[in-house]
Amino acid sequence: MFLGTCQLTCHFSYFPSPLQLTTYSSVYTYNNTYKVKLRSTAGITRRKMAGKVEAAGEDGLKLRSRFIHLLTTRRSPQVPLTVEPGKPVAEPMYQETPKPIFSEAMESCPKANIPNFNKLLKEENLYLTTEEGEQGRLPVLILSIKESTPQRRPAIVFLHSTNKCKEWLRPLLEAYASRGYIAVAIDSRFHGERASSLTTYRESLVSAWKNGDTMPFIFDTVWDLIKLADYLSQRDDIDPSRIGITGESLGGMHSWFAAAADTRYAVVVPIIGVQGFRWAIDNDKWLPRVNSIKAVFEEAQIDLNKSAIDKEVVEKVWDRIAPGLASEFDAPYTVPLIAPRPLLLLNGEEDPRCPLAGLDIPKQKVAEAYENAGCKDKFKVIAEQGVGHQMTASMVKEASDWFDEYL
Repeated sequence: MFLGTCQLTCHFSYFPSPLQLTTYSSVYTYNNTYKVKLRSTAGITRRKMAGKVEAAGEDGLKLRSRFIHLLTTRRSPQVPLTVEPGKPVAEPMYQETPKPIFSEAMESCPKANIPNFNKLLKEENLYLTTEEGEQGRLPVLILSIKESTPQRRPAIVFLHSTNKCKEWLRPLLEAYASRGYIAVAIDSRFHGERASSLTTYRESLVSAWKNGDTMPFIFDTVWDLIKLADYLSQRDDIDPSRIGITGESLGGMHSWFAAAADTRYAVVVPIIGVQGFRWAIDNDKWLPRVNSIKAVFEEAQIDLNKSAIDKEVVEKVWDRIAPGLASEFDAPYTVPLIAPRPLLLLNGEEDPRCPLAGLDIPKQKVAEAYENAGCKDKFKVIAEQGVGHQMTASMVKEASDWFDEYL
């Protein structure tokens, strides 16, 4: 936790086109707590980053540029990226009833046998300011093991599923921390500390449909994850070349798009999150995904004077709340941008929200990207038999092994 004067330099290597960035380097106090302004470097050029993402090719760089541009079009006024200390959350917000209390899969995550683990566990609660406004305050939870000799360690960002929060991920964070990782979790937009009621996320989606000014389904949280990478890559205890990212369901989608946008996420494991949105519309397989956030589609049905939710409603909702999700930014085009970084996709064979048939084309295109990059062994897909839309203990173990191998 940053409680004193310090200066951090943030290299915005994710931008694929020339632009000038404001430089910030001061520290100031607010309400008797320290805030640290992170300093960015000006004049990042496309050519400077091209060496890190050569596998994407010219078309891939242009696609990434368009996606980053989309993220910037619905931002509130930009402010310096600041860090301020927080406190542990006593009563985490879960937007579902009954409140979830236990996850066998997460509790199964491999954990090192460390004497006095609880005494050695270091917990940090903080807030990053990613843009102006209430939702621009990003809550972050970080767990690690205290070490007598400071050193840079690998970090992994964990992302929760719909209606949950960062505290739900604590078993995973503790398990990875015990094995030497800096384990990081955030509350996605309109979740956890960024929610005020059981309907906050649902209301945000409806508002996005009505007003077209935000992108609470996936894309706004991707912006936060880019800003999070700015922060993590400048910490003294993190190796900036070894930052991984993973998530479950909605969190899996967040990890996919964040890694496609930002090459600083070096190892990527989306869990039950990658799907073909265009394929689902064309093949009438959209209903299970629609039912997971049904309120916004019901509102659109009324506004479009439809007697029922149909594929036209679905397509118009995606175009409104996540432009390009079912077209140029869909899985066949954005997942290949992750190459040549190690990528493991974990799905259930019978998952109705992420149908395997909808992954055939994305999987083929991703495999080609990795083969062209000369690293086809760094891409793997595992579809667990007899499993639907569920993260299992075996998925948790596969993800753990993947990170241990590549981070």
